[in-house]
Amino acid sequence: MAETILVLNAGSSSIKFQLFGVRPDARLERRVKGQMDGIGSRPRLLAKDGDGHVLIDRTFATPEASNVSAALDKVIAFLRETIGTLPTAIGHRVVHGGPNYAEPTIVNPAVLNQLERLTPLAPLHQPHNLGLIRLIAARQPHLLQVACFDTAFHRGHADVADRYAIPEALYSEGVRRYGFHGLSYEYIAAHLAETLPEVAAGRVVVAHLGSGASMCAIASGRSVESTMGFTALDGLPMGTRPGQLDAGVLLYLLSEKGMEAKAIERLLYNDCGLKALSGISNDVRVLLGSSEKRAKLALDYFVYRVALSTGMLVAAMGGIDAFVFTAGIGENAPSIRAAVLQRLACFGLAIDEAANGRGGPLISPPGAGVPCYVIPTDEELMIARHTLRVRQQQAAPQLKEKRA
Repeated sequence: MAETILVLNAGSSSIKFQLFGVRPDARLERRVKGQMDGIGSRPRLLAKDGDGHVLIDRTFATPEASNVSAALDKVIAFLRETIGTLPTAIGHRVVHGGPNYAEPTIVNPAVLNQLERLTPLAPLHQPHNLGLIRLIAARQPHLLQVACFDTAFHRGHADVADRYAIPEALYSEGVRRYGFHGLSYEYIAAHLAETLPEVAAGRVVVAHLGSGASMCAIASGRSVESTMGFTALDGLPMGTRPGQLDAGVLLYLLSEKGMEAKAIERLLYNDCGLKALSGISNDVRVLLGSSEKRAKLALDYFVYRVALSTGMLVAAMGGIDAFVFTAGIGENAPSIRAAVLQRLACFGLAIDEAANGRGGPLISPPGAGVPCYVIPTDEELMIARHTLRVRQQQAAPQLKEKRA
């Protein structure tokens, strides 16, 4: 039986999944890419094969997938029909690994308990990531599950990049700058090493621009600085998160506005960012199509902050040799890319309008001193690679599927 790796990423009302086959040469081949969304409202299971052909597109009655557990049943039933059995191992994206997890880790009850303590640092993601792991462990306790952390790629930062200017006791407790979107940055670094080794060996600023957005300075393939810190609230403005914010604003909300901690948490994670600035939407596509002044303000602010952060990251590396756009906005919004690069002309960055309109991969003029690229990210492939490596290191015997 062919070995397969399943990658899962759970949200509050969705389960994204990809299934990879393992070739005899240990290379991974994407076999299925899908999503069950609308869980609890209008459940829909859509999956395609590695060539993009639809394998299933089915809508369920709400009671059939009223929660993540029921939705997982539908996904597993579909995968069993597709591959005939359960996967060999499952890899999960886990947003926060805290100070203790800098490598992909086999999940057991002790690991789960430690990761749950980090939930306040990633309330939008951590509960759903871990809830799905617990669900699978209860059903298939012998199935290998591997947690791959969005913070891991940044764990080698120097002390000056890792710390806040706060008492040592707080640092020892884990209050430090972690950085996120690490699986995306790790993929980009690996892709550059394979396709553009001369670029990978240099100083690269990577902009992961999506509903969640951050940037990373990568020198010789290693993260040296990131715009995100202790939580995924810091740095760039995002769809509904504010990005960089004076801590005094939080003190003001507490002392002068009388807000409770949970209300402030809801505000920062759900009602700030582009949504708050525009008063219209957190979706860049909607804002780009709007003629409202506040929509323009939100986009201008986003571009301005990307440019400011680039300066910080260039300083961290002592220069810049290449710039990479990735993720939903970075890959699909040529006008945002153009606006960013126009602001960065002082660093020698320039744009080829025709190439940018085509989506790259190279979007700077031929011979430009600082080449600029658009590279689609692939966090799922990165998770699958990590999971396969852990699986191979374990050299575990084939386990029989436990059926209900």
